[in-house]
Amino acid sequence: MAKMIEIAVSIPCSAWTKALPAAGRLGRQAAFAAIEASQGEVASRVAAAEVSLVLADDALVQALNRDYRGHDRPTNVLSFALADGKDGSCRRPDGVPVLLGDVIVAFETAAAEAGDEGGNLADHLCRLVVHGMLHLLGYGHRTDAVSERMQRMEVQALSSLGIADPYCQPDRQ
Repeated sequence: MAKMIEIAVSIPCSAWTKALPAAGRLGRQAAFAAIEASQGEVASRVAAAEVSLVLADDALVQALNRDYRGHDRPTNVLSFALADGKDGSCRRPDGVPVLLGDVIVAFETAAAEAGDEGGNLADHLCRLVVHGMLHLLGYGHRTDAVSERMQRMEVQALSSLGIADPYCQPDRQ
């Protein structure tokens, strides 16, 4: 893991703390779990890094999704990576933290998904933050192999938080 990683949590949507008073703490723990599951790949690139985690509402996420991705609808989580090299490298003067990017989670969509899946909001928030953080760290879904690697890291991060594998559902056979 990087020598110093700061996770700044902002909660402009009060529904998060009303429904889940520990939302900020859980989000921060999930972000660190994702970093740990990436097997220290951040550490090979940076000595210090910062991430912004925003627990927002659907309206904010829909506006961001529309303005930056061309999709005029809310989604559960958005990640905006700020690494500046084509290979995801981050160059800064010594001692200056790298801004890895932002992870923004939409309350209404996340809460509805948690209910639809029969889970709880706390676990689903952690899942979305882990997923978003892994995107910031350069993982994605471009190929089956890359997607499977990201999925393994998600499962590992969630397991470290005591959350069951969301991809292994008994009703899916």
